Amino acid sequence: MDLTRRQLLVAGGALGATALLAACGGGGDAKSTESPGSGAEKPRKGGTLRVGALGRASAITRDPHGTQSNESDYLIISLVYDTLTVPGSKPNTMPRLAAGWKASDDLRTWRFTLAKGATFHDGSPVTAADVVFSLKRLRATPSGASRLPGIQARNITAEGDDTVVLVSDYANAELPLLTRLTTFVVPEGTADDDIAKAPGTGPFKLDWFRGGNARLVRTPNWYGGDVHLDAIEVKIFESPQAMANALLAGQIDLASNAGAVAARSAKSRGDIQTVRRPNDMAVPIVMRTADGPFADPKVREALRLAVDRKAMVEQVLSGYGTVANDILGTGDPAYAKSIPQRTRDLAKARQLLKEAGFDTSKTYEILTTEDISGLAESATLFATQVREAGVKVKVVKQESAVFWDSTWLKGDLYTTYWGTNDSVVFFASKTMVSDSGQNEAGWQDTAFDTAYQKAIGTADATRRTQLLQEMQQIEYDSSGYLLWGMADGVDLAAAKVRGLPTLPGYGRVQLEKTWLAS
Repeated sequence: MDLTRRQLLVAGGALGATALLAACGGGGDAKSTESPGSGAEKPRKGGTLRVGALGRASAITRDPHGTQSNESDYLIISLVYDTLTVPGSKPNTMPRLAAGWKASDDLRTWRFTLAKGATFHDGSPVTAADVVFSLKRLRATPSGASRLPGIQARNITAEGDDTVVLVSDYANAELPLLTRLTTFVVPEGTADDDIAKAPGTGPFKLDWFRGGNARLVRTPNWYGGDVHLDAIEVKIFESPQAMANALLAGQIDLASNAGAVAARSAKSRGDIQTVRRPNDMAVPIVMRTADGPFADPKVREALRLAVDRKAMVEQVLSGYGTVANDILGTGDPAYAKSIPQRTRDLAKARQLLKEAGFDTSKTYEILTTEDISGLAESATLFATQVREAGVKVKVVKQESAVFWDSTWLKGDLYTTYWGTNDSVVFFASKTMVSDSGQNEAGWQDTAFDTAYQKAIGTADATRRTQLLQEMQQIEYDSSGYLLWGMADGVDLAAAKVRGLPTLPGYGRVQLEKTWLAS
């Protein structure tokens, strides 16, 4: 299982052409919205924030470019190592280790200028050579082609000490957005055996790490600005409920991504804050299109029509979410709201199944895992609902390792999730273009591929939006996704915690502006 599938924590949205093509300075609003109760209080410096994060000891990794199946690992890595760009609100891609960027006229060559004064935790300056080394190392991972789509290792070069040049195989107006995730930078020449000890450039540096638990201390004179907390202590939990219970008992200050069930449990506690990030996680059901019982588009359409989406949101997400319309990328400004919302139609579902010659005498399996609260529940409710259309489905729960090794990318019918509601282009590049390394449904559509290539290579915002909406219509009509709902991200925090980020996805791990009231 790979970080870019399971722990995809990126803020959503596609940038307009003007924002992308101009060298990006420090303008816009890079700060996340303050957490409830902060008001106009002046941030207080000092203190240790105790954070709970989900993970399993058996899946721990320390490699910033490696397979990260634990949210605790990703939180730690994101605080220790910086990416080139990060999510913002306006615009939604903001500078971090890269202070600015500019594209060539053909949108193929991008130059990223590094932030002045950026240093590693050992005091050495960050150079373009360090970034080139890190991006090439990232590109060499099994999912490197999806992490840096269209960028070959040989086309990642340095221009002097402060400029990194990326040359894409094709015109790509979205490249700065795509560098918001996993482009963590380590010193040039870091050996694989030493990667866990490599100094980062982030707002916090590692004090100690033990079995998934860690203590991070503030980086003195961090190039990115003031950091309020003295330290962050991360504690690993195997379940959202155990993490929420620790918060309620005062053992931690923040339960990160606790989920709807935990939020409901804490609702009556006046001393607990609930921070919601609307539409933070996509929780689709995948129907394999390449072969198998769901290869016929009429069968997939029937299953989409058999689902009661509102009931799914209310029962699976406890209302902490919204109904979705089988299109990934709901946070994109170009999201096609004009496409009619699918609603339940059992009569039409039965008709389509009959036309497709679907064998309703068989019992089919939907494979799921309990990695994230709601996945198994969504499979169970799905099976109940589609039975009313004549489709018999058995829910099979698998252990995490078995599911991601044997079912993901291969199963005929299974649950999945993406911890983001990012741009349409982002999801297309990761999961839907024919040659994507993470094409979850095995879907191949020439018209979709063509529209994707045209969209990312178009600078004109109006025309680009038209192409993005063409892509969405094709996805809506024939992809392998049944996206019934978008789950809210939910953090639970003690009353003294201030300045928590409310940006979705990767934006929520940006804790450098968080502080503790006295």
